[in-house]
Amino acid sequence: MMKRMQRGFTLIEIMVVIVIIGILAALIVPKIMSRPDEARAVAAKQDIGSIMQALKLYKLDNHSYPSTEQGLQALVARPTTPPVPSNWKSGGYLEHLPIDPWGKPYQYLNPGLHGEIDVFSFGADGAPGGEGNDADIGSWSL
Repeated sequence: MMKRMQRGFTLIEIMVVIVIIGILAALIVPKIMSRPDEARAVAAKQDIGSIMQALKLYKLDNHSYPSTEQGLQALVARPTTPPVPSNWKSGGYLEHLPIDPWGKPYQYLNPGLHGEIDVFSFGADGAPGGEGNDADIGSWSL
C-alpha cells in the first residue's frame, strides 16, 4: 500500500482567496441590488485595508512608514529620497497601486491628521470633506 502525500493550502493562499472573494462580493453584490454608491465605498475600504497591510509590512522591514513625499509609490518601487529604506523588500509590497472606485489615486499622509498615518480617498466628489456619498473614506474609518 502506497502512502499518499497530503498537500494543503498555506495560510497566505487562503487569505488571498478570501480577500479576492471579499472584493468581488463588495463590487458585484451591491450592483445587483442597485447600490453602486455603497459598493464603491465598500471597495474603497477594501483597497485601503490592503494598502494599510502593505504599509505595516513596510514598517516592519524598515522601522518606519514612508514619508509623505515618498508616498504610496514606496510600496511599489524602492524610494530614492530620504529616508531611503534599508530593508526594502525585493519586488515591493504591492504589485501596483490601486486607484479608488471613482478613478482617482488614493491619498497618503505621514503624519496623518487622524492617526500615525492616513490612507484615504476623497470619495465621489474628489474634494476634501463632504457628507453622505461625497464623504472622504479613510483608514480612520476602518
